[in-house]
Parts: sequence; C-alpha cells; structure tokens
Amino acid sequence: MSIEDIKDWIVLNMIPGVGSSSFRRLIKFFGSPKAVLNATFDELDTVKGVSSSVCQSIVEHRQNISIDRELELIDRYDCKIITINDENYPDALKSIYDPPPIIYVKGNLPQNNFRSISVVGARNATSYGKSVAEMISGQLANHGIVVISGMAHGIDTSAHNGALNANGHTIAIVANGLDIIYPAENTKLFDRIINSGAVISEFPMGTKPLRAHFPRRNRLISGMSLGTLVVEASIKSGALITAELALEQGREVFAVPGQILSELSKGTHELIKQGAKLVDSVDDILNELPEYNYQPSEEEKIKHEDEKIESQFTQEEKAIWNVIGLSPIHIDDISKQSNLPTYKVSSTLVMLEIKGLIRQLAGKMFVRKVSSL
Repeated sequence: MSIEDIKDWIVLNMIPGVGSSSFRRLIKFFGSPKAVLNATFDELDTVKGVSSSVCQSIVEHRQNISIDRELELIDRYDCKIITINDENYPDALKSIYDPPPIIYVKGNLPQNNFRSISVVGARNATSYGKSVAEMISGQLANHGIVVISGMAHGIDTSAHNGALNANGHTIAIVANGLDIIYPAENTKLFDRIINSGAVISEFPMGTKPLRAHFPRRNRLISGMSLGTLVVEASIKSGALITAELALEQGREVFAVPGQILSELSKGTHELIKQGAKLVDSVDDILNELPEYNYQPSEEEKIKHEDEKIESQFTQEEKAIWNVIGLSPIHIDDISKQSNLPTYKVSSTLVMLEIKGLIRQLAGKMFVRKVSSL
C-alpha cells in the first residue's frame, strides 16, 4: 500500500462520527477510502446504514484533517499503521462484528497464528487478586500463550508483569493515542511491553483516554483472545463488560473465585453462576483449548516445586509456610495458626524473606511471592 493510500485510510478514520461500521460500509460501497473522500454528499448519502450526519461530517472535515501532523507523530513515536486489508492485521480481530479499520501499533505483534488469553479485572484489586493475575499470566506465558490486557492499574498491570517476568509476550490495548501513556505511572511497564510485544490502539495520536473510549477498547481486548479471564470484579466492573463482549464474540469466559464477603468477588462469582469456567489453576484454561498441546501439567510443576522447597525447610519454616498464602496475613495470626511464639515467627519470617519465598507488606502483613509458587 502506498503512502498516499495510507493517508486516505488515516484521514477517513479521523473524521468525527465515522465509526468502524460506517467505515466498513463506505469502503464496501466505494471500494477505497480515496473514493469515499472524493464523493459528494448525495453520493455518500446513498450508502445504506450510513447516516446523513456522518455523510455531512465527511464533507465538512475531509479537508481539515491535519494528516501531516498525524504522520509526524506516528513517526516520532515509532508507531506503525496496520489496515484491515493488510496481511499482518490480527486474524482474530477480523472475525469480530466491528473490527477497527486501522490499528496503531508500537512494538511488534507476534506472527498472525499466535494464541492469546486476555486477563482483566479490578483497578483497585486486592493483594490476592494481583498475585493470582501475575501467577496465572506467568504460567500462560510459560506455555507460549500471549497475555492481553489493558495496562490499567490493578489486575491489568499484574497480568502484563506476570507475562514479562516469565520472559513471555504480552499485548496492551489502550483507550488513547499511542503518544500518551495512561496511567502515567505505567511508563516503565509501557517500555517493557513494547520490547516484548506491542501496545495497540484504534485511536488517532493525541486522543485522550476518555471514559467513552474504554468500552470500545474492551471489545478489542476480548476480540483478540481465545478467551477472557476475569480475576476480580465488582458487579458494575468494566471487566464484566469485557466478559460479555467475549461471549458475544464466541470466545471462552473464565473467572477466578474469591472471598465471598468481598465486593470484588461478586462479579466473578456471578460469571461462574452464569456458566463461566471456574479457574483455580492454569490447567483450567488450557483444558478448554483442545487444539493446544502442553506438557507437563502446571499443577504437577507447582507440586514438584513445592515439594522441593519444603524438603529444605526447618520445622519452624514449614509450619509458617503452610500458614502463609496469597492473601495477606498478619504476624500475630501467623503465630496463632502455627502455634509458634512471636519471637520465633519473626526470625523465621526473616529467613523466608531472605530465601525469596515470601514478602512483607505494610502493617506486618505477609504473603507468598508469586515466583515461589
């Protein structure tokens, strides 16, 4: 595709009111973005399914789009444009109801036959939820599966980190232009992702992360995946919107159970009640992908690693290790449940931290390290 053709794709995509559905109908009728941009209002208005207001917007804005500025930003931020007609446009996205006509990409997408699972959940996730998201994402990456998420705080960040820490591939799909990093606190994560995968957006450069953009973004997160895993979500969570979109797109939906008294468990538990696959290990996901062969079972790997770790424990270390899990637990409760005095618990916790098996949180709370599972 020539640079002039690419310009026409970008210009049409940037015209206010031209969504993916209108774009597709216009291209089908006229044959190319160039022909659409050269059409009169009356010609545009004959296209079934395209409103008169969209036709008017095309006529009014087609000469005012600053395409040179857009191309300059694309070049400055080292991004690529992939149109739906290009060979490297993700096959999974082409199959959804309203695929974006073009996507902006920073980094490198895997080969088009890559397998992926999206991992989503609450921004205000608990320590338990973050640990589970990171653990399962790392295990998926170990099986060669690309982890897709939205680079938001909470579960998204943990999912990306889990895949990256396992030296796997991950893709972030964002609701803004690729010249903006949102949230700004994830700048380092953004850089890590583009070095081991890609960040994708359907929005032009300079587009701010407005609330209305996130539902549109969510359809791409579910659409690029074989299935969507929800780790923690309230009843009104955006993660549940992603799960609903996944079902509409014919994808699998998975959910991790949580504590029954937590608001962040209500969404995932509701999904499970409605038929989502309950996940308490990565095998629950892999078993739903019959075309994917894997060896050995991840549960067997974890069991073997646990046995190897425990074989090197002192009696006190083993007692405390059996008490500490993925949910934070206070040192006083560790003492009570392990039947060990506080001074003995304190010294043993220090040794387990030195061995890299646990980590201390604020308020003398302790959890197992994901990497030790």
